[in-house]
Amino acid sequence: MAKIGNDDYSLSRVPRDKRYGFGSMLMQWLAQSGSLSQFVLGATIGLGMTFKDAFLAFTLGAVILELVIFAVGLAGQREGLSMTMLTRFAGFGRNGSALVSLVIAVSLIGWFGVQNGIFGNSMSALVGGQPWVWCTIAGAGLTLLVMYGFKIMMWVARIAVPLFFGLVAWSVGSELFNHSFTELINSPPSGELISIPAAATIIAGGYMTGAIVAPDMTRFNRKGWHVAAQSSCSMILSEYIVGMTGVMLGHIVGTSDVTNIVLSTSGFAGLIIVILATAKINDWNLYGGSLGVVNFSQVVFGKKLHRGVVTVAIGAAGTVLSAIGFLDHFKDFLSILGVAIPPIGGIIVAEYWIVRRQRPALDETRADGVVPGVVPTWIPMSLLIWAAAFAVGMFVDVGIPALNSLLAALILYVVLGKLGLVRSVGTTILERPTAATPEEVRS
Repeated sequence: MAKIGNDDYSLSRVPRDKRYGFGSMLMQWLAQSGSLSQFVLGATIGLGMTFKDAFLAFTLGAVILELVIFAVGLAGQREGLSMTMLTRFAGFGRNGSALVSLVIAVSLIGWFGVQNGIFGNSMSALVGGQPWVWCTIAGAGLTLLVMYGFKIMMWVARIAVPLFFGLVAWSVGSELFNHSFTELINSPPSGELISIPAAATIIAGGYMTGAIVAPDMTRFNRKGWHVAAQSSCSMILSEYIVGMTGVMLGHIVGTSDVTNIVLSTSGFAGLIIVILATAKINDWNLYGGSLGVVNFSQVVFGKKLHRGVVTVAIGAAGTVLSAIGFLDHFKDFLSILGVAIPPIGGIIVAEYWIVRRQRPALDETRADGVVPGVVPTWIPMSLLIWAAAFAVGMFVDVGIPALNSLLAALILYVVLGKLGLVRSVGTTILERPTAATPEEVRS
């Protein structure tokens, strides 16, 4: 098979000498904070809450997300493995990881298409033209970007982050300076009241899938403390600065539609910057989806696909489906998958940090930079725990559904694991228990 783009160590550990420094990785994290949707989220919450209550809600949501990101992301950093590869050796076994990969790939590729469709419709409304044309342009551009992997995505982040937040400081700042800061933070909500738990549900639940797939990014980190520091900076920027600014904008205009404040004062240049920042959010959907497909194919079909080739295939599929509006009918289904993904993180955390039945194999091979040569074939109890936790998230109405399902999986796995009921069935010798290939090192 022809190989285009970079494989990005899709089935191996990221070598220590191929990881990035603090500043480069920080830009990747901050890029996840730069989107207009976070302003809209803040404005939506601001309509139903006082500034003080909104601050508490964002704090609760940020703490929840940060704990999840650090617990899962640190495991990815230590092992240099993507999230789907990590599940092979932390809770699910070889075949179970294929099912995990399928769920994650479908979810991320689906949301890539949905976001691409939203972008196409927005561009059509702002500058004219048919939405499908804009969908095609954006989808093709993102596919090309992600095809070449993490290094190119990192350079785009270095450009997008300062431009986006420079634009925001100019556009939003001029609007806020026309109002009294004291009056804004003391103004009452103008819409239907939202409780702090309900607001935290929206905040934490909306990004929980992103928190779970954090190892796809953190495997490129050099040090563990970088994960905590960088993700904390991202949370501070996303929740406290962007989110709380959105709260104040919501108080000013009395609606959640605050994107016009940014666009109306920045002209075409601002539009281009917003496009670039939006792309930095959606590229990770396509990137994570490609890693999931590679792992699924290798396990189920025994075929090692090149990640760059996979990116082209799924990027084209997502682009076409978004252009014809097909994926709009599957938003409810994708939301259901959003409840199915958090338990995966709960099981990873429980196995890797607490139960540790599979950890010795990772510990023994970490220094050599290879993946373990033998992996459990099935771990049936993990799949049952996953199903039970998913049911908790779907049918328990109290609390945050995504967090409920994650905690249910973590608790069940710890209890059953300590009782010796989480057992593997069979073992599989991996085809290539070696370090990264020369081609991967060059990429």
